[in-house]
Amino acid sequence: MKKYTFIERLLFLPTHLQKGKLRTCLGGKTILITGASSGIGEQIASQLADINVHLILVARREEKLLSMKAKIEKQGAKVTVFRVDLRNVEEMQGLLSFLHQLPKGLDIVVSNAGLSINRTIEQSLDRFHDFTRTMAINYFAPVQLLLSVIPLLQKNQGQVINVSTINALLLPFPSWAAYQASKTAFDTWFRSASFELNAKGVATSSIYLPLVRTPMILPTKAYQHMPAMSPVHVATIICKAMYTKKKIYKPWWLPFGQAASLLFRGLIERVVPRIIQKRGK
Repeated sequence: MKKYTFIERLLFLPTHLQKGKLRTCLGGKTILITGASSGIGEQIASQLADINVHLILVARREEKLLSMKAKIEKQGAKVTVFRVDLRNVEEMQGLLSFLHQLPKGLDIVVSNAGLSINRTIEQSLDRFHDFTRTMAINYFAPVQLLLSVIPLLQKNQGQVINVSTINALLLPFPSWAAYQASKTAFDTWFRSASFELNAKGVATSSIYLPLVRTPMILPTKAYQHMPAMSPVHVATIICKAMYTKKKIYKPWWLPFGQAASLLFRGLIERVVPRIIQKRGK
């Protein structure tokens, strides 16, 4: 894994994980991780591999999930692999049926699966499907999943961890309409639902992330040289939230970005179109 640059060390302060406390808190629990075959999901599974837990790993790449299962089970955790395209109604129903048949129920859901698209509106004029597929995986799928398993989580006084983005809390950027709309939709749904979930004894945690160095950012060349968090670091933050039950994680500098979004919104909305106009000439 690539080491942090000096700037990245300033932006992404280290997180200390108390493995003993995590082990005590999670012993015997069942944890569902979506988007488990790479990036953040893979690293969460790796960090929980030597703990007495039942990991349910969900993703589309079954071969990769089976490889992870073989490696993890040598370290002690039990693993169930579920190859699912969360956008497929029948496949999702199969997963939900399995979850409702678990002898001990479900304790933690890590909603991590996601799809990112970087495309201008002009490039999207004949690509309405970009918007339906991002909404399908980033919004409708996690809502459908949670609506089904909330009773299981309530019974076990469990937890939902949503892997979100700082973009949901900032002024939107051009070329990211499909991604930002879908992520913001679920973030808003989750924050609204959290009041009721907390009242039922279900803990909720929102993890607001900046750019993370995962396979999802590879198609965007400009991101290759920008500061980005390590998926190992992000996994550590998420695992820590499993025992602290902290409701929100966000980078220390995000409040400054939020303030700037409010204070300079008018200026940004005047300047950015001019920049786009000049690039188009």
